Amino acid sequence: MKYLWLMLLCAAGLATVAQTRREDIYTDFVLYNKRVALEKDLRERVVAKHFAAALDSNTEDGYLSACWAVEQFLFDGPDVRRGFEQMFTGYDGLSYDTKRAFLEAVYAVGRDRYRREMDSLLSREEDARLFALCAVYLHRVDTGVENANALKIRMVERFPGFDTIPVLRELQGYLSFRRPALPAVGELFAWEREMGVKTIYSFQRWDRDYPGLAIVQNADGSFVRDGDGRLEVFEQLARSGPGLPYFLTNGNTPQGVYRITGTDVSKTNYIGPTPNLQLLLPCEGRVDTLERYRVLLPPGWRDYAPMMEAWEAGAIGRTEIIAHGTTMDPEYFAGRPWYPLTPTMGCLCAKELWNVTTGHPLVSEQNNLVNAFLGTPGRQGLLMVINLDDRRKAVSREEVEALVRVDEKAVRAGGDKKNPRLLTGGGKNLRKEDRRSVR
Repeated sequence: MKYLWLMLLCAAGLATVAQTRREDIYTDFVLYNKRVALEKDLRERVVAKHFAAALDSNTEDGYLSACWAVEQFLFDGPDVRRGFEQMFTGYDGLSYDTKRAFLEAVYAVGRDRYRREMDSLLSREEDARLFALCAVYLHRVDTGVENANALKIRMVERFPGFDTIPVLRELQGYLSFRRPALPAVGELFAWEREMGVKTIYSFQRWDRDYPGLAIVQNADGSFVRDGDGRLEVFEQLARSGPGLPYFLTNGNTPQGVYRITGTDVSKTNYIGPTPNLQLLLPCEGRVDTLERYRVLLPPGWRDYAPMMEAWEAGAIGRTEIIAHGTTMDPEYFAGRPWYPLTPTMGCLCAKELWNVTTGHPLVSEQNNLVNAFLGTPGRQGLLMVINLDDRRKAVSREEVEALVRVDEKAVRAGGDKKNPRLLTGGGKNLRKEDRRSVR
């Protein structure tokens, strides 16, 4: 049965892929002089100079670049506010791409500063995705039920067929969301152990300002530990630069199940040369069904709505979410709750700290994670992103160790094999059509 499941996941061959030594990783992008020059260029040319120009068709591309810099590096100040004022005034004449970058940047750094202006844009925006960007901004300003209902009414009035538009259908659910209780995490561990699937679990907070921790469960159900027998944990940030909701492009990493299709090395300077894990959302690069997605979860998790975020994001069209490292200078984010990790545009980003003299990493949680995953045969498997709770602090080693300890205690006692709740509908009880559905 485990062999069948691995075949259905298109698992790689039995040879272990070579791991990467940290000392062999190098990039000149992190060298001190380059970092200084980049920051100067971003602040003085990309943001200040572009936002100082009169906004017209000739300068719009510069404004778009400035908005990108704002949402990624969270720049703020007089130059940014002046640029935003011009863009609010000239909004109707902007291209779609510039409008989207602008609304993302406003969400990133203008937390409640532009309620009146965003309300005005919402009242006349005819594009569903841009309407959603305005709506989530206004919902963040006032999360009350009355305001949420008012936003839903305005959506229905503007888009009578909203329920046929995936992004608006998800917006409606987002505005109505009430957080359910988290199912037993041990059910996930037991399910993947029974299936024989190599799995990474990325445990996060609902408030993605706070970093999470990832662990690796081997195909035999054991968890990766170091030479002293200590559980290996890997710091990961699942926050995007703008911090948008999961269903919007450049939003926070959605909760749910991803397929790990292998490893790669990015050509993007900001991601850097450390091997990354290639991930696929549901519906990304293939025709998927909700049934095919749900069977990847144990029965007790299939109706847990937060784990459907990845499914909904994929159905809406989000793509290219991977698990990678970073070459960005963490000092851009000094004082933020996630420091010294760096946000991305929606990927899972592990902590990497670089020697700015030699160009080699001092710390690479990303390389450690990839090596842990590749330490046993196979380059493919699953990755699950799970919000544990709403505590305003980084996920701790102690929390994750406690989850694993409960699971391993159950295994030693034979609990996962004797407890019918964990096996209902799973493992040997999988219907033939369910097994086919995950191919």
